[in-house]
Amino acid sequence: MWTFDNFPSARVQNTYGFSPGQAWLDHVRLSSVRLALGCSGSFVSPNGLVMTNHHCARRCIQDLSTPQQDLTASGFYARTQAEERTCPRMEINQLVGMQDVTARVQGATKGLSGEAFNRAQKAEFARIEKACQTSDQLRCEVVTLYHGGLYQLHTYKRWRKDVRLVFAPEESIAFFGGDPDNFNFPRYDLDVSFVRVYEDGEPLQTPEYFRWSDAGPREGELTFVSGNPGHTSRLLTVAQLASLRDETIPLKLERLAQERGWVAQFAERGTEARRISRDTLFGVENAYKAWFGRRDALTDPVFFASKVKEEQSLRARVAKVPALQKEVGGAWDAIAQATRVEEKLERETTWIRSESKYYSELFGIARNLVWGVAERQKPDTERYREFTDARLPATELVTFSKAPIHSELEVELLTLGLTKMREELGADHPYVHEVLGKESPRQLATRVVQGTKLYDVALRRSLWNGGPAAIAASEDPMIGLVRRLDPEMRAARKAYEDQVESVVRKNSELIAKARFQLEGTRNYPDATFTPRLSYGSVRGWTREDGVQVKPFTDFAGAFTRATGEPPFDLPQSWLKAKDRLTPTTPFDFVTTNDIIGGNSGSPVVNRSAEVVGLVFDGNLPSLGGDYGFDLRNNRTVAVDSRALTEALRVVYGADRLVQELQPAAARTTGPR
Repeated sequence: MWTFDNFPSARVQNTYGFSPGQAWLDHVRLSSVRLALGCSGSFVSPNGLVMTNHHCARRCIQDLSTPQQDLTASGFYARTQAEERTCPRMEINQLVGMQDVTARVQGATKGLSGEAFNRAQKAEFARIEKACQTSDQLRCEVVTLYHGGLYQLHTYKRWRKDVRLVFAPEESIAFFGGDPDNFNFPRYDLDVSFVRVYEDGEPLQTPEYFRWSDAGPREGELTFVSGNPGHTSRLLTVAQLASLRDETIPLKLERLAQERGWVAQFAERGTEARRISRDTLFGVENAYKAWFGRRDALTDPVFFASKVKEEQSLRARVAKVPALQKEVGGAWDAIAQATRVEEKLERETTWIRSESKYYSELFGIARNLVWGVAERQKPDTERYREFTDARLPATELVTFSKAPIHSELEVELLTLGLTKMREELGADHPYVHEVLGKESPRQLATRVVQGTKLYDVALRRSLWNGGPAAIAASEDPMIGLVRRLDPEMRAARKAYEDQVESVVRKNSELIAKARFQLEGTRNYPDATFTPRLSYGSVRGWTREDGVQVKPFTDFAGAFTRATGEPPFDLPQSWLKAKDRLTPTTPFDFVTTNDIIGGNSGSPVVNRSAEVVGLVFDGNLPSLGGDYGFDLRNNRTVAVDSRALTEALRVVYGADRLVQELQPAAARTTGPR
């Protein structure tokens, strides 16, 4: 997961005989994009065409669906440009600048600790971002790398007003095998969608884009994955990892299991209930399996012992340098103490600070409105980070989305959130009394969800623009609920930031300083949902039971695996096209590239910077990748470019799309 300004080209040359030059790296970076709500993608034509996963665009697909036209089930293809449909809440980012601001950030916090450290650091972040934010077409973010060893200002071009859906297959082929096959291999998924970025009503002109490979990948071939891995914890202390293993993850799994059951039960009400809850259930099931894999990694005694050994080695090397030991030696113990405090505050952080938003989209919108109006009255350097001038556009994208909100599902999810809050804090907790009063969770949820007018985007904007007086005067029950809980939510957030976040940030920065002094940047930083590039090769692996897993599947295997019943039911379009498809066409494949959640939708490219595949998953062993990468069996799972081309042409008759992709294959390849 290498940053583009520190890519180990010499290592790649030594292993694979190819050294990516600066022009090649710049081309790959500019051809790659980030979906701001949590995925990756890439430009694949000069006309703003972006390729990503179906599951990365499923929110748009569901937002554009209706009871009469369920695009998630039926798929979508715009046969003409005029038929391309605008996604209500999609933002595309392209990284165009990286600047080292470490001296500024560390200078602003020098000699400070606790609340003063946190306040000074966030104020400096806000100043740097605001100076960069010269246009609403830019997105500026101060990024923390190496847990504070390095700070960079990342500048992105942003497109958030007009991104349109071009193509998405049926969910039954995009997620063929469903939850049973999720994070497994062999796989037979066409997990793809295409969207297009528009500017001033016309397709964006994108001179930097990935050309298409008709040949696809070969076994053993060098591959690169360019994307935005979301979060890894490979540089956490042993105390933090132990807390995750023993406290945080078991609690997350318990909550996710209950949420999964709750949403699945709601879906059983009928076709429409199943349609509007499908995206929520997918997210919950995916998260549950991912956290389960992380737990397995941390409960492996051999793996955990290796993390202990790593930390002991680093601490021993620090102890040999007296000046470094004096400055850094106490950092591990300080983080351990903060971690114990975090465990004590966990339930308050989740429910009183409302980190979970009680599973309710409407509650989250109401909180953004109440907090946003109040925060915007403050100097930029004193606001919550999500409400600073540089970050307001991202908050506004969610707050003022025109995407439909379904009241029936909202009642269920808010009921679940309030029920869990009462269960975990206890019925006698003062905050529980403050929230519920004499009402049950379902009574309160029903009253505020059915009574709110926040479904109306124009009303949200009037409250946002009306200032504190408009919020204070609002009789909307959801606004009233948030307004009533506001003091407690802010107090819980402050307690966490002062007692946990500030201590961890300060002391993680000290440990990072020690790593830099002893190791430099020869290792990559933890993932931070920022652009990264990994290298690897197409290769299968050997399972624990000795079975050799081959690196490719093919179309024939999908038809063999199909049972006709969900989740192994192929759509009618595929059944009708069976005799016209080439059975031996490679479908999905695996590589040794290092990825994590957030890499979904990343392109797999070869040394000529041609698209040979599309990342959509990892295998089961890769779920422990949050804490470390094991080359022996951690694998990236991707769709083969040959499968994409043939499916588009033969199954979907998407000639317009194929013609847009195919000329790219005949042109000169990208810079080497």
